[in-house]
Amino acid sequence: MPDWLVWGLVTVALAIGEIATPGLFFLGPIAIAGLVALVAAAFGGGWVVQIVVFVAGSIGSLGVLRPVARRHLRVPPATRTGAAALVGARALVLETVDAHGGRVKIGGEVWSARALDETQVLEAGAEVEVGEIQGATALVYR
Repeated sequence: MPDWLVWGLVTVALAIGEIATPGLFFLGPIAIAGLVALVAAAFGGGWVVQIVVFVAGSIGSLGVLRPVARRHLRVPPATRTGAAALVGARALVLETVDAHGGRVKIGGEVWSARALDETQVLEAGAEVEVGEIQGATALVYR
């Protein structure tokens, strides 16, 4: 069996492994290194050259691609949706908010609310910030 075919099979197996294990992004960069080793084998590089190219390609692609992919897995605040997007938003107190309840207006919607700091009492008309969302209740603070 030719060396390039072996590297092709290794590359395909690694790519399938990457697809089967979403979120890790570990086997994909190594599959790329397998592809580079396949090219080295196709151009007649000996087994030592192929192994060196594969190891160097693995280290290089893991060192460059994996950190980039992991950064993209974190969702920045600007792209949050639903209730999570309300954290940090400004709100207007409609009914006095304390540790037991109250009402606030967040972006045109009226929400039930509690004070994030249980000792705080926020009077109607006060501007507050949403610190957390628990179910359908906004936990707010001044």
